[in-house]
Amino acid sequence: MQKLTLQEEEAMKVIWQLGETHIRAILDQVGEEEIPYTTLASTIKNLEKKGFLKSRKIGNVSLYTPLITETVYKNSFLNRFVEDYFDSSYQQMVNFFVENNKLTPGELKEIISMIESEKK
Repeated sequence: MQKLTLQEEEAMKVIWQLGETHIRAILDQVGEEEIPYTTLASTIKNLEKKGFLKSRKIGNVSLYTPLITETVYKNSFLNRFVEDYFDSSYQQMVNFFVENNKLTPGELKEIISMIESEKK
């Protein structure tokens, strides 16, 4: 799965939140002052070409529906991130966060509890 640009990710976050939607509704969420209509329309077309969205027309309006869930995208992104930066080792990633004070002992204990409860 392709990595999305920051602009594509922002659009997809709104689409995942709204479900089937149109460009104007997306603009209402992100704010038209943040991104011009034509730029967003181009971004949406790119997402459709990349296989992240499908469209259907109702009158003059195109409705867009996500083809990939947010969870599937996050899993793909995270797996690629861990592979590229931590030699496919989630342990190395956690060590990195601990060493750089990004995870507190309490948070680490919570993670361990979550892992242990999943094993049951």
